[in-house]
Amino acid sequence: MHASQYWQWTRPAELPQTFEEGSLDQWRDFADLLPSLCWIALSDGYIAWYNKRWHDYCGTTPEEMEGWGWQSVHDAEVLPQVMENWTASIATGEPFEMTFPLRGADGKYRPFLTRIVPVRNRQGTVVRWFGTNTEITDQKKAERALEVSEAKYAVLTNAMPQMVWTTRPDGFHDYYNAQWYRFTGMPKGSTDGEEWAAMFHPDDQARAWERWNRSLATGELYEVEYRLRRHDGAYRWVLGRALPARDEAGEIVRWIGTCTEIHEAKQHAEQGELLNRELSHRIKNIFAVIGGLLNLTARDKPELRPVMGELTGRIAALGRAHDFARPHSEISASSAHSGDLQGLIAEIMVPYQNAAGDRITLDGDHVDIDDKGATPMALVVHELATNAAKYGSLSVDAGRVDIVVRHEGEDVVVAWNETGGPAIATVPEHIGFGTQLADLSVNRQLGGELQRNWNPGGLGVTIRVRQAHLHRAQGRPA
Repeated sequence: MHASQYWQWTRPAELPQTFEEGSLDQWRDFADLLPSLCWIALSDGYIAWYNKRWHDYCGTTPEEMEGWGWQSVHDAEVLPQVMENWTASIATGEPFEMTFPLRGADGKYRPFLTRIVPVRNRQGTVVRWFGTNTEITDQKKAERALEVSEAKYAVLTNAMPQMVWTTRPDGFHDYYNAQWYRFTGMPKGSTDGEEWAAMFHPDDQARAWERWNRSLATGELYEVEYRLRRHDGAYRWVLGRALPARDEAGEIVRWIGTCTEIHEAKQHAEQGELLNRELSHRIKNIFAVIGGLLNLTARDKPELRPVMGELTGRIAALGRAHDFARPHSEISASSAHSGDLQGLIAEIMVPYQNAAGDRITLDGDHVDIDDKGATPMALVVHELATNAAKYGSLSVDAGRVDIVVRHEGEDVVVAWNETGGPAIATVPEHIGFGTQLADLSVNRQLGGELQRNWNPGGLGVTIRVRQAHLHRAQGRPA
């Protein structure tokens, strides 16, 4: 049946003649091609025409639907609200929009989004209503799935002992779990957006902002410690961490973060740092006392002064190694090389460097080290530097030492090369105590090997030890 036949079948004689019949026929033909259910009502709400898709879906005839017959395909529980809203639109001339179920020819109800707009004449009087019903079953399923997913997420995050939060890709905070509001005592939604920063201790805000902006710009892990204001006004130390969630294309779609209270652990760490510094100070004092005793002994026995001088230098090297390798916090760390073999060597070589900083060069790989490896390595480097200052390249102004630290598989290799010093004619026959001490430190204490090459242009030394023997890291040989 042609669309115009539907129209003629239900067109009352009193239908106002305000439309050109040809234009209306074209609209009806077009509406029959739309995937939505379409219809036309008179100004009083009397529906005079439906498109074919309406009858295909509902399984109805034009006679059944004429006028107010459409109510028969509505859910009886929802129909009163539909009638109330539709009557109000007819009375006011305002557009109508509502979602409700319609029964299909198979007897099943499916959700439809209904929109109705008035058509007015030149005087502004409503003369027609054009309506569409668009099935939104898939959208409703997606909404329900999202609601279920969000409900599960809320249950999961609220059950966690941590504060959990999420942001949009631009960093706008839009979700906090119950733990956040329980800890802060803030009303829900009051810390959305950038308001979260006001919860931080004023001294920590700039640092937290700087790291957060860096993570937003680079996509890297966000991790920072700061003091967060609790509901009672007290500031508590918290570890904040966040990772980006990415889509299949690698684009960041959300940031998911946590706040973990670490106040007690922070206090214990600070107390441990104070104790560690006190112990370190006392150990350094012991080194100083030993050095002082050696100097006093040397005064009474001039013949022992050379030996005492060497012992004093070695004890000083041990003191520097201890101070370098002991556990450090961010506050007590003396340099960027703390805990690094290069940093230890640089510390030992400070007295031998010139003002320009080019007499001794140090390069290579980063190698972790702690007190286990620092003590013997400090003694070895000290002995090499002392000998170079007495007999080798550091005994003349033009001499220099180049030191390279590198990884070779599971080994660490330290290459020491002297140049510009006195020429070496022959291999020394006498092996001094310092040489024996260096060999003992590498071979016995570190289980490595030390090789000397008495090149005419200067001494070359290669030290090779297992990387695992330089520290006490868990899972590595002690």
